[in-house]
Amino acid sequence: MMNNTVIDPKMDSHLVAAKSGDKDQFSELAEPYRRELRIHCYRILGSLQDADDLVQETFVRAWRRLDTYQGRASFRAWLYKIATNACLDVLDQRHSRRLLPVDIYPASDPKATIDPPPSEIYWLEPFPDEWLVDQTAINPEARYSLYESVSLAFLTALQTLPPRQRAVLILTDVLDWSAREVAELLETSISSVNSALHRARDTLAKHYHGHIQENAAKAETDEQTQKLLSLYVEAWQTADIAGLVALLKKDAILSMPPSPSWYRGKKAIGILAAKTVFADHGMFAGKAKGRWKLLPLHANAEPAFAIYQRAEARDYHLSGIHVLTVKAGQLNQITCFMDPALLLHFGVPPTLKL
Repeated sequence: MMNNTVIDPKMDSHLVAAKSGDKDQFSELAEPYRRELRIHCYRILGSLQDADDLVQETFVRAWRRLDTYQGRASFRAWLYKIATNACLDVLDQRHSRRLLPVDIYPASDPKATIDPPPSEIYWLEPFPDEWLVDQTAINPEARYSLYESVSLAFLTALQTLPPRQRAVLILTDVLDWSAREVAELLETSISSVNSALHRARDTLAKHYHGHIQENAAKAETDEQTQKLLSLYVEAWQTADIAGLVALLKKDAILSMPPSPSWYRGKKAIGILAAKTVFADHGMFAGKAKGRWKLLPLHANAEPAFAIYQRAEARDYHLSGIHVLTVKAGQLNQITCFMDPALLLHFGVPPTLKL
């Protein structure tokens, strides 16, 4: 369980100086928690940009309210309180959940035109594993592990919860806070926290059914999975439709947020690939092979790739991020986040040379 009642003596001098108006000393106090607060905000909000913004807002609020910090809880717990409430403030004012197309729309016809992005739906965004910070020493008894708690399956289930239930479940079952600590953070009663947690667990159980394996989450994949990923890259870079389809489970899913269109099954995905990304006719005649390049990444505790499309000038420009779910040696789900702005968070180059 997380200890929120002990003050680190080494913080005393920084705290005294910060309360006297020294911003550098405040940074010494706050910056060590930036990464874990960013993960916390991402779990609640489902957005990388929003998570970054809310951590910055947390630090601004903490600086302005520093004189109110009395040391009854740890400085870390105090920052979590500010961050959680800042996230809930945002969710009270605008969209409260971010899902994926498969959670909202029926499967699409692969022969039909791909639908344009909706104007009022905000999708769950991928999470770079480089943001992860090892919290196993902090919450070793948590119900959900660090890696599981950022998987797409867990996050999409989490987003089905109302905001306060979402926050309660994250604090208790991911960060291993006690009901008393969560009640203090949310300024409510322990019975209210326990009631919210019970409802949250019941709802989550209806939407989330699996536990991610730690070794897979850390991308310490076995030889079979490495071969699968190599064949995936080869299929894209050689426009091999049959090769791609052969890697899929029978009921595999492919989605492409921000488009709401998504496709289920090997046949549907093969038809879509032939018509679009691997098309070798019309304006794409003779250009399918070599149109794409992939760079390996790790996102949401799953194998992932940055995917680049060749332009007429022969340079490759970032098209998006693919996050893959592997089950029993086959691809169970391909989520193609087709947003070049993601490069800002994943640290990949915007272009590649031929």
